[in-house]
Amino acid sequence: MISRQPDSAGLVGVGYEGRTIEELIAQLHALGVSRLVDVRLTPLSRKPGLSKTALGQALSQAGIVYEHHRELGNPKANRPGFATTGPARDDARAYYAELLREPQADQALQAVAAAGRQERVAVLCFEADEDRCHRQVVIQEVQRRLGLGTDTRGGQ
Repeated sequence: MISRQPDSAGLVGVGYEGRTIEELIAQLHALGVSRLVDVRLTPLSRKPGLSKTALGQALSQAGIVYEHHRELGNPKANRPGFATTGPARDDARAYYAELLREPQADQALQAVAAAGRQERVAVLCFEADEDRCHRQVVIQEVQRRLGLGTDTRGGQ
């Protein structure tokens, strides 16, 4: 959910593809984000500052809470389906949605929903295009639990 009020609660999706850590933090501030939930299975990046430890430190210095939920990561074998269109992408989304039914994933979704009730939460993964990323499925599931709409785009 994107709101015009930067201090509102809800969720937004962000990808760091093609960005620096400084650009990402500026975007998060512009969106009024107070918590970032990293949904990468393995939160490593070749881009400086965007691996788990460095990202967490930079966000903390910027006044943003960092959480990593590995249990919301998309398995490597399922990622290529998100890069396609049509039935292959639908299959990848359906497979990933099934994984969200696992108890650990369900608990993580509950935690994200609880935070989204109280503050602006950004769900982070690599891809700039949210249609090509599993974070869209995460956000839609959390918003379903919160009874919110499905506009999740935080921009690129």
